[in-house]
Amino acid sequence: MKDVTAAIIIKGQNILIARRAPGEQHGGSWEFPGGKVEPGETPEACLKRELGEEFGIEAEVQEYISSSLYEYPQGSIRLLAYQVKIRQGEIQLRVHDRYEWVGVTQLLNYELLPADVPIAHYLPQWMCP
Repeated sequence: MKDVTAAIIIKGQNILIARRAPGEQHGGSWEFPGGKVEPGETPEACLKRELGEEFGIEAEVQEYISSSLYEYPQGSIRLLAYQVKIRQGEIQLRVHDRYEWVGVTQLLNYELLPADVPIAHYLPQWMCP
């Protein structure tokens, strides 16, 4: 099982999602920013690295939120979601072709990657307990 991270970045009542560019694996699907945890790397370090590489931002990883398990044809993943704050930089798209700030109750209106869907279901109760 491969660990993958997801950044839940909140601005007001909206959450950042990005669409994978055509030609990328799962091109056209929306996701929470993040990526695969490398050997010997913590999920927090992974998020900082991935957000720098893919979005050109410096991030502060805050609290762990939730996780989901999903079996893709190429193997299973455990998606670990953390609240993340942008500390510095403006969003630059490097492997995505679009991003949006979406209301928490509108996330499921987007074609999210399957592993992201359980996180999207959980976020409204996490944000408004």
